[in-house]
Amino acid sequence: MRLTVDPRDASILLSLPTRAALRPALAWAAGKRDWIETELARLPGPHPIAPGMVFLFGGEQVQLNWDWSLPRSVGLADGIITIGGPADSLAPRLLRFLRREALTMLEQETRMLAARHGISVTRVAVGDPKARWGSCASSGDIRYSWRLILAPADVRRATVAHEVAHRIHMNHGAAFHALVAELHEADPNPARLWLRSHGAALHWFGRDG
Repeated sequence: MRLTVDPRDASILLSLPTRAALRPALAWAAGKRDWIETELARLPGPHPIAPGMVFLFGGEQVQLNWDWSLPRSVGLADGIITIGGPADSLAPRLLRFLRREALTMLEQETRMLAARHGISVTRVAVGDPKARWGSCASSGDIRYSWRLILAPADVRRATVAHEVAHRIHMNHGAAFHALVAELHEADPNPARLWLRSHGAALHWFGRDG
């Protein structure tokens, strides 16, 4: 039996061997309460959207300025994101804006990198997956987590290089990793380590609890 706590959403997973009895497993898991609480205490914690908050956007720090009298449409200038309108719709409107901007930025970077190296890419899209920061289909479609726009620029670009490299190598062999480094024009390992250490916190952005 195995018990894990997912740092991305605080869900607790109990894994059992085939044909294992459920009742004894649940009793065993209940006895791990102290361990579970310790692991939950280590999680990044909610990062709710609130006026005045500062966060990374496209690799640069920005501040959120909300006032009901401002225009309802989201604006960005000189490191300030401005939003007006009702306070109760602030969070969903900001998240929609970030998702649109993430698609624009990631599609532009993906297509520019692919074109520079003569690599074909069909469709670029964004979603909000838990398990992957990016994925590449054999059809040439590439899909990213929109939350990469909340990461440092080098981390985002290394992820783009990773997915574009999959258009040549649909595996994680030595040739693939060499191509990622070539496309990224730097060692991609620091970006990979950053996501392992800090990526879970990106999934808590915009959450109240």
